[in-house]
Amino acid sequence: MNSSTFVRKASLEDLASLLDLVRELAVYEKAPEAVTATLQDYEKNYLEGVFDALVAVDREGAIVGTAIYYVCFSTWKGRMLYLEDFVVKESLRGLGTGRLLFDALLQEAVNLDCRLVKWQVLEWNEPALNFYGKYQAIIEKEWWNGKIFVG
Repeated sequence: MNSSTFVRKASLEDLASLLDLVRELAVYEKAPEAVTATLQDYEKNYLEGVFDALVAVDREGAIVGTAIYYVCFSTWKGRMLYLEDFVVKESLRGLGTGRLLFDALLQEAVNLDCRLVKWQVLEWNEPALNFYGKYQAIIEKEWWNGKIFVG
């Protein structure tokens, strides 16, 4: 990682770059067709406060990573930060940008008075599992995901 890479809160102007990173993540996760949200969806929901994001920015000002999250409520623990997507450009993975971004996300959770941070990771994604392991993250394997598309 270049020492001039830094993390900041995302702005409305960053959303196209966030969507590009999400599409890159979908390709990595072997599901490029699954991204159907548009830039307009991102803009509307960002402006309504549905989600927020942190971005990693390189010395040229390019966004090279993002952590997209929202605050929700755990009936067992209280206020929780849910990490929806966490991605660093493929060419920069393993160079420290992810650690910089994830540390900033954990600090954001503290700033927001959250009691835990929660996310999903694919069982085959060894690099991600190893990354989270460095944080002593608890990877639950007994819960199954459920979802229904309504719109």
